[in-house]
Amino acid sequence: MPSRNEKVMHFLLNRRSRPAKTLSKPIPNKDDLIELLSAGARTPDHGKLVPWRFIVLQGETLSKLGKLVEKIGVKESMPEDKIAKAKKQLDDGHLAVAVIEVQKESEKIPSIEQTYSAGAVCLSLLNAALAAGWGANWLTGWHVYNKEFEKSGLGLGDNETVAGLIYMGTESIAPPDRPRPNLDEIVEWR
Repeated sequence: MPSRNEKVMHFLLNRRSRPAKTLSKPIPNKDDLIELLSAGARTPDHGKLVPWRFIVLQGETLSKLGKLVEKIGVKESMPEDKIAKAKKQLDDGHLAVAVIEVQKESEKIPSIEQTYSAGAVCLSLLNAALAAGWGANWLTGWHVYNKEFEKSGLGLGDNETVAGLIYMGTESIAPPDRPRPNLDEIVEWR
C-alpha cells in the first residue's frame, strides 16, 4: 500500500486560486521567491530541455508594462474595455512572475511537449505560492501574446512566448469556492 500524504491531498483537493485584483502587500521577498521558483521548476520536462524561464516583475516594472499595453491597444484599435482590463491587471499587481516558454530545437522532443512543460511550471509555481500561504493567480490575456509586448516589454526572443503571469501577494478577500467539474461527465472508464 502506498504511503499517503494526507496534508498534500487535502491541499490539492481544496486549492483555490485567489483573484489577482484582490492581492495586496506584503508580497514574497527574494528568499521566498527563490523557494517558490525552485518548487515551480520541479516539473515534468521530457528530455531535460528546460523549455521555460522566469522573469520577476514588480512595482514600477508592472506600471511601465501597463502603459505599454495601453499604447499597443490604442495603436491596434482595440476596444477600450479590453485595453483597460489588461492595463488594470498590470497596474493592480504588486508582483507577478512571467513564466516564459522557450522553444528549443530537439529531434526527440516535439514543441507541444515543451509547451505542456511550460504550462506545468505555471501550475507548479501557482500551487507552491498557495501552499506557502500566499494568494496567487495564473493570468493571461491578449497582451501577453502580443509580439510587441513580448519583445519591447519583456525582451523575449523569437523562440519565446509567455505561458502565464503568476500574480502573488497577500490575500485580502477569501473567495468562495466555484463549481467544479462533475466527474461523471468527464471521466470515461474502459
